[in-house]
Amino acid sequence: MNEKILLTGAAGFIGFHLSILLLDEGYQVTGVDNLNTYYSPQLKEDRLTLLQKYNNFIFHKTDLKDKPSLDSIFSNHKPDYVINLAAQAGVRYSIENPYAYVDSNLIGFMNILEACRHYPVKHLLYASSSSVYGRNKVAPFSTNHNVDHPVSLYAATKKSSELMAHTYSHLYNIPTTGLRFFTVYGPWGRPDMAYFSFTKDIIEGNPIKVFNYGKMERDFTYIDDVTHGVYKLIPLAPRANKEWDETKDDISCSFAPYKIYNIGNNQPVQLMKFISVLEEKIGKEADKNYMDMQPGDVLRTCADVSDLEKDIDFKPDTGIEEGLGKFVDWYREYYKDK
Repeated sequence: MNEKILLTGAAGFIGFHLSILLLDEGYQVTGVDNLNTYYSPQLKEDRLTLLQKYNNFIFHKTDLKDKPSLDSIFSNHKPDYVINLAAQAGVRYSIENPYAYVDSNLIGFMNILEACRHYPVKHLLYASSSSVYGRNKVAPFSTNHNVDHPVSLYAATKKSSELMAHTYSHLYNIPTTGLRFFTVYGPWGRPDMAYFSFTKDIIEGNPIKVFNYGKMERDFTYIDDVTHGVYKLIPLAPRANKEWDETKDDISCSFAPYKIYNIGNNQPVQLMKFISVLEEKIGKEADKNYMDMQPGDVLRTCADVSDLEKDIDFKPDTGIEEGLGKFVDWYREYYKDK
């Protein structure tokens, strides 16, 4: 396969796993990542080491804010597809360091859009987030629901990215697809995620922080389900609708070649159940420190994936017993000599 993909955030959690899948399928992958210190750079370096074993992988250590460098990468590699997964992640960190989100999720994404405008691509896919749904009380969360009330700056930047993508799709006919990921977990994951820190603390005998006294539900989605969903969407570039549906008022009925998908397991799990399964896989009970709800958090997430099923005949289905088992096995192996 000679098709070329530029993938940003290649050394990140989802970016690493998706890169492996694409490389195994024969795509030429140009990876971009700034290897920032939001969490352990060593973990990112170790992921990158595995990617660089592939002959069809090229890596550029570049920050998306650096427009000249990004434009040069586009000009030199001329990608057929772009998958933008680079972003400043984390709801709680957005309260501590808001400008990091503006730099990466707004300015960085703007540079991606401009590059796709001047170096045309077949399809731009980009990471959004289930956080855009805020405290939406209608479940499951549908891409047709209103998402105008974010409760964190992180969510606001992700919603902004969707609007920016729609504008560029409309103005310049760039096919864009936004991917609203729901609590992705699995091997090689992000240490700032709860399941990762829970595992570390339980194994080391430290208490874990259980926010909102465990009265939360998350649509935990295993990493392989996420990457296979994205993989199937790559060739499915959206087309502009020819007719306006007067019965709808959401942007899914836009004339622009623009689409949003939820990628979630569609099976919310109570936090206490999640912890119980994790304890079972580790073989040790957690010392739980129950705490109030954190600013920016939401009570429940649940993905409506009917569009995903309809368009690519795919639905995430890995249960937490299997997924957490694989994560704990990886964690013990990865950290055994560290």
